[in-house]
Amino acid sequence: MQQTKKLELWVGSFVLAGLAALLVLIFKVADVQNLGGSETYTLEAHFDNIGGLKVRSPIKVGGVTVGKITKISLDTDTYVPVVTLAIEKKFGYFPETSSAAILTSGLLGEQYLGLSPGFIDEDIEMLREGDLIEDTRSALVLEDMIGQVLYSIGGDSN
Repeated sequence: MQQTKKLELWVGSFVLAGLAALLVLIFKVADVQNLGGSETYTLEAHFDNIGGLKVRSPIKVGGVTVGKITKISLDTDTYVPVVTLAIEKKFGYFPETSSAAILTSGLLGEQYLGLSPGFIDEDIEMLREGDLIEDTRSALVLEDMIGQVLYSIGGDSN
């Protein structure tokens, strides 16, 4: 009787440890970092082409993740994609001369938004809640680049 209780206790603790490990794995795969969330401010950027950029894609400055993409929509008046960025306040505010570019991790990796801080001068304001990043560079689309190369090769046959 005593032996079976001890065995049940060990099996129960092993099952609980397995469930805890499974939860940790789920949170890592889902890329959940802060359940409470840190304070953020939002910015917007307009791009001609967002490529494979997705909601929850990281925003990086020099390789350091400073925020996430929270919303991607289409401006119904101009038909231009609008990307909403959530920047963590602990990284501070960026100058209005900053630029945003859609970049790719590695050769065929996932896309992220690279933010390049602009220069700071006494006449330069800092970007605040809801401001627009005006200097943007769209994603490079591999199919477009291949098409341009093929078109240029075809044009040289004269």
